[in-house]
Amino acid sequence: MNTTPALAPSETLAGFAALLRDHGLCVGVAEQQAMLQAAMVLGGPNGPRLNAAWRAIACHSAREWRLWPDLFARYWHPERLRGQVRVSGQTRPQRDLRQAVQQMHEQMDHAAQPPPTAAKAAPQTAADAPHAGAGDSEAGTPRAMGGASRSEPQLEALHQRDGQMWLPQELGALQRLARQITAQLRPLPTRRWRNAHPGQRLDLRQTLRRSVAWGGEPLAPAWQVKRVEPPRLFILVDVSRSMESHAALFLRIARAFALEAQARVFVFHTRLAEVTPLMQRDSATVQEKINAVTAGFGAGTRIAASLQDFARVHARAQLRRGARVWVMSDGFDTDAPEHLADALRALRGHGARITWFHPTRQAPAAAAVRNAREHIHRFVPLASLADLVEARPVLH
Repeated sequence: MNTTPALAPSETLAGFAALLRDHGLCVGVAEQQAMLQAAMVLGGPNGPRLNAAWRAIACHSAREWRLWPDLFARYWHPERLRGQVRVSGQTRPQRDLRQAVQQMHEQMDHAAQPPPTAAKAAPQTAADAPHAGAGDSEAGTPRAMGGASRSEPQLEALHQRDGQMWLPQELGALQRLARQITAQLRPLPTRRWRNAHPGQRLDLRQTLRRSVAWGGEPLAPAWQVKRVEPPRLFILVDVSRSMESHAALFLRIARAFALEAQARVFVFHTRLAEVTPLMQRDSATVQEKINAVTAGFGAGTRIAASLQDFARVHARAQLRRGARVWVMSDGFDTDAPEHLADALRALRGHGARITWFHPTRQAPAAAAVRNAREHIHRFVPLASLADLVEARPVLH
């Protein structure tokens, strides 16, 4: 029996396009329209001619070209894949979102294991914490032990959407706003040149090559302009307990910039982890992804240590002049107050411009942030999408 879905409904083709985007293929509205037109001319997806036409439309690299046969068969001919085993004799288990998030937490827990010398140090009590009453500390609860809970029931947050659902028009407005802010980020000039017409400088070598067709006469001059590059954008989102009610908004905004500005997105509480691949995947499980990032994170916030890890390990090769670092946090830090200033000073030393987004109308009042104000370029209140619209003129 043929289980191939019918091609006529445009939503069926949209589902196939979503599968392609999940695996990194750039398939937008224009590609879907071209694929639909090809289907109307060549017939259903069973024919090899339509398969070849769609492959030429959707694939833009050798990696995508190699992925195409498996993705096409998985969606249009799932009955052919049942029970298949790879040549190696090992099956390829499918990982759902829960497993991916759980693995991310396990990797972070493993990376955060203290060295033997640090394990002997006396634990910090709730009275010693700089913000013991700020909501980051809950002594006696499993979630507060070690700064992050590892219990399995907290993965239920993947399906807890109450109060966090966004309407399609709100998501569209956020995406357009991120696109506008990305367009106004000041590009960085470089020493390199690129071909352009009209241009600023004559490309003598290319002009001489073109003159061969005209018997040595330079009738088709080539011009060049200065090459500019967009600034790198890094977004660090606080997902500790004190930020529990704001993390969903911040991660929605971070995801919009990950798609529009190719921003790298990190989350931190007692340690730092990059979630850019999770944010850049465009699929129907966006809400689960947003909730999944905050699932399993618990009490405690080490902002200074996370920023140091970010500068030394994760973004060491990309932090350069003109880079934008957006920190989204309330500023409560369990590290020593002076450590945050040192971490921000190191980021400034790389040439980065630091913008601090906070969920309150007033700037963070934490001692660590007060001591580091001179290293922060701008404070921006961000409690709703309207605040981001209001801050658009200053984000450049």
